[in-house]
Amino acid sequence: MALRQHRYRVTVEHLESPQEGATLHPPLAFEAANHDEILGLAERVRGRLELPAEEATALAIGMKLFGEVMLAHRDDPLFAELRPAWRAFIGSLKARKPAASAAPAE
Repeated sequence: MALRQHRYRVTVEHLESPQEGATLHPPLAFEAANHDEILGLAERVRGRLELPAEEATALAIGMKLFGEVMLAHRDDPLFAELRPAWRAFIGSLKARKPAASAAPAE
């Protein structure tokens, strides 16, 4: 049987709180599947956006996790209003040329 999705373990670790003495929650880990290879995709997104690398990475990973849930529940009315804007946003991102800072040196 062929594998149809990539599988990932996602870990979020609370490193610091703006409130002194606040409780830091233990790490949260979960598994997620995605039809795309999201680590390579995150690298490509970093190359297309004029954002700090960590922000571009967070955006790419967050988008792919959210998008896969929305796709799995495409008939849920919760996502109905988001779908057109989501498609437009993804299309706009894919159409972007690599960022000037990501252009190879000549």
